[in-house]
Amino acid sequence: MDLAIEVKNLKKSFNSLEAVKGIKFSVQKGEIFGLLGPNGAGKTTTIRMITTLISPTDGTVLVAGLDVKKYGSLIRKHIGYVPQALSADSMLTGYENLLYVAKLLRLGKREREEKLIL
Repeated sequence: MDLAIEVKNLKKSFNSLEAVKGIKFSVQKGEIFGLLGPNGAGKTTTIRMITTLISPTDGTVLVAGLDVKKYGSLIRKHIGYVPQALSADSMLTGYENLLYVAKLLRLGKREREEKLIL
């Protein structure tokens, strides 16, 4: 089984609030996967841990076999994340949001052009 994402016993607490309570799932390469649940269920927190924006309190997240706790900067070079809300400017297109984030990550012009092909 070739996994793109593997989540095992993932937990995240913010002081006394347990936002993510020991979830587990895997996503195979090429698979379309939906993370569903009511408001406050921990979906956004889970995505932020997978994309290395925040660290898990406990558990394991592997992206392409790499542990997000150890290889965050390498993982960020190979994934993209554009949140539904909280864009730098709500008037930006999806491409412009990606370009903005690429510049924040200090990708050079050549690398941005290679990675942001439409």
